Amino acid sequence: MPTGVPIEFARLTKSFGNVDAVSDLTLTVEPGQVTGFLGPNGAGKTTTLRMLLGLVQPSSGTATFGGTPYARLASPLATVGASLEAASFHPGRSAHNHLAVYAQAAGLPKTAPAAALEKVGLADYGSRRVGGYSLGMRQRLGLAFALLGDPAVLVLDEPINGLDPEGIKWIRLLLRAMAAEGRTVLISSHLLSEVQQTVDDVIIISHGKLVHRGELSSLDVSDSKQVQVNADDRERLAEVIHAAGYTVSNLRSGILVDNAEAAEIGRLAFDAGIAVTALSQKRTGLEESFLTLVGEEGSL
Repeated sequence: MPTGVPIEFARLTKSFGNVDAVSDLTLTVEPGQVTGFLGPNGAGKTTTLRMLLGLVQPSSGTATFGGTPYARLASPLATVGASLEAASFHPGRSAHNHLAVYAQAAGLPKTAPAAALEKVGLADYGSRRVGGYSLGMRQRLGLAFALLGDPAVLVLDEPINGLDPEGIKWIRLLLRAMAAEGRTVLISSHLLSEVQQTVDDVIIISHGKLVHRGELSSLDVSDSKQVQVNADDRERLAEVIHAAGYTVSNLRSGILVDNAEAAEIGRLAFDAGIAVTALSQKRTGLEESFLTLVGEEGSL
């Protein structure tokens, strides 16, 4: 059984002209768990994954598998299984034929395509042309390609998109089983609600920057009280609040204070002679915490 290797991002940056799509991203994705790579559309998730797979050249920094770039892996399909594009199959070819071409090029056994189709529930549809597949079936075929070499690492971009409830349950169980075998599983999504029952660890980026990293439970502050506050001298305000024993997080729109009352945070700012420009009480749940971190006020 393949043993997963860490996925390592070290100061990874990609600029398009004057715009940083990904900025100074540094983190490690560990084997043996399902890690969610989250953020709103346009946050830089797909660009990050494309750099990881050698499809986009970083402006600076590195993205590696156990220290080795994808382009230098001795057996790429047996090390990394990836699916970034559900519609990238020739509509006139059958699913089995599509996988057979890749299997032959990678030197995999002739039985690999049938085995992969069986794993994703498409064994009875392998001879059908991909042009007649639904979006959900294309998602499964993309996963079949990712599983073709029985890889130690899975990298999947929006794998739940287009699946019906039964399909979502199926892929959730499959990914968790893969992680339980010791493989490294990284899945991206722009909706926390889609993957919150699947992932163990979460990485959240917004505007190309890391804004949160931790276990899924670190986001769940249901029924807790939070205060969002801002001031022209935000750095000093954060120091004052932290010195009073509160946990603070920096947001694009201000400072988030855990387990606090707005009146008390306002009093701390007043006593320190800091004029606040915004102050509001929040009682948040899991999805709202995610939206706050990425700077969104409504649904993504």
